[in-house]
Amino acid sequence: MNARARQAGRARPGAGPGSVRIVGGRWRGTRLAVGDAPGLRPSSDRVRETLFNWLQGRLAGARVVDAFAGSGALGLEAASRGAARVTLVERDPALVASLRATVARLEGAGARVEVVGGDALAWLEAQPPASIDLALLDPPFAADLLPRTIALLRPRLADDALVYVECGREQDWPVPAEWRLHREGSTRDVRFALLRAGPAGAARIDGPLESPGPGPQEPTRA
Repeated sequence: MNARARQAGRARPGAGPGSVRIVGGRWRGTRLAVGDAPGLRPSSDRVRETLFNWLQGRLAGARVVDAFAGSGALGLEAASRGAARVTLVERDPALVASLRATVARLEGAGARVEVVGGDALAWLEAQPPASIDLALLDPPFAADLLPRTIALLRPRLADDALVYVECGREQDWPVPAEWRLHREGSTRDVRFALLRAGPAGAARIDGPLESPGPGPQEPTRA
């Protein structure tokens, strides 16, 4: 997951103030503050490590948006590993302030990372066509934001763009029929996948996702 609890009343024990670390790249090992905002909790290092292993060779020069940034763990990981431009979109003012403070203290981040305070859907609507190479979509599960986000995102994706989607394991999978699966994985509570927005008639993803093997599957935790 990114940095938000996914369903009311299901926050993991120990959620709340703390930190999460960047697991690779230029800022590897750097701790990112995780505030006490409602539903906010540290991201899973294992899921992020799996995702960015999938993305090896794809980040150099990429224009990335982390549309529901929370702690910024996904977007800052992308910047740490070589993305050319990363936009962190977050509507909670306290989290926006924390993100800006984090970017200010990371060497070299100011030139490549932008923090946008506001609604992700409104921000996407204002973006030009073919302006995004990688979209990271990990919104709060209960808000049901993925279908609307994907609809706005599609015309703004560059050719051969990739989209990371994460949702609750029992949640309906909101991926358009023409989108092609690149990689997939799951944990006890979530399902996650890296996708391409492909031509009509490409394979559709329906039903439960199967983990591709022991590497991408996060161990069950108490």
